[in-house]
Amino acid sequence: MGKTIYLANPRGFCAGVDRAIEIVELALQRYGAPIYVRHEIVHSRHVVNALRQRGAVFVDEIDQVPDGSLVIFSAHGVAKKVWEEARRRQLKVLDATCPLVIKVHNEVNRDYANNYELILIGHAGHPEVVGTLGQVPDKFHLVSSVEDVEALVVNNPHHLSYVTQTTLSVDECHEIVEALHRRFPGIKGPHQEDICYATQNRQNAVKELAKYVELILVIGSPNSSNSNRLRELAERYAIPSYLIDSYRDIQESWITEANSIGITAGASAPEVLVTEVVDYLKGFGATEVRELTVIEEDVEFLLPKELIMPRSRA
Repeated sequence: MGKTIYLANPRGFCAGVDRAIEIVELALQRYGAPIYVRHEIVHSRHVVNALRQRGAVFVDEIDQVPDGSLVIFSAHGVAKKVWEEARRRQLKVLDATCPLVIKVHNEVNRDYANNYELILIGHAGHPEVVGTLGQVPDKFHLVSSVEDVEALVVNNPHHLSYVTQTTLSVDECHEIVEALHRRFPGIKGPHQEDICYATQNRQNAVKELAKYVELILVIGSPNSSNSNRLRELAERYAIPSYLIDSYRDIQESWITEANSIGITAGASAPEVLVTEVVDYLKGFGATEVRELTVIEEDVEFLLPKELIMPRSRA
């Protein structure tokens, strides 16, 4: 009997990633190469390499961007000091920050203005976390685990607020939020946790996938936070799970004995990589492909006004 492939749906690109990539593509069309991009526009080697071939130049910091040039800020968002430096150097900026990350930044700035001491739930060093922490100059604590919450020392336990990195595991975040409320009963949080709709939908799809399969392959780059959380979630359900950049990373020993294989993709992974993995597995006896849909996504985000083409008059 042949192997069965189950495809998680939703998977792959979210609205924020679609928007960020389109911003770079339209900028290349409108202004021509080179276009400078601070950090990887999204965490996908496949996407970054494709844009680099078209003339995008990816830099670590904007001091690598020539004066007066165009620079695009990645979907993860940036600290205020990056904006200030861009203005000082008279750089033209296109902001590809995901609108859901901007929502978190707005919450941080509002609470800081109201003199709250702030807590961010997130992973140290992730570009989104660096950008969110950089919204305010002080009174900001980063926690990544329940243990971090237990060890937290604050100045004003009665005037605290928290926000979250958008790409965390829903379950992981819930445990940390509960720990915060246990330690600081009066803590203020957002009206709803800031984990983005796409992250949550993809995690829900993996939970459903785990009911049907013996193995899960998560397509995404190693530095993709949401892709790593998908793999970890599958492991929580006792399903062997592997994070792969492409079909080339698949080891034959993983798939030989598995008769049902689940595939999902992080929010930065293009669908072409899914197709390649499916074709590869067909070479190892996969004969049936089934879509497993938990919800249909129809979210779209507006482009920056500089890139919206004016309608031609009839």
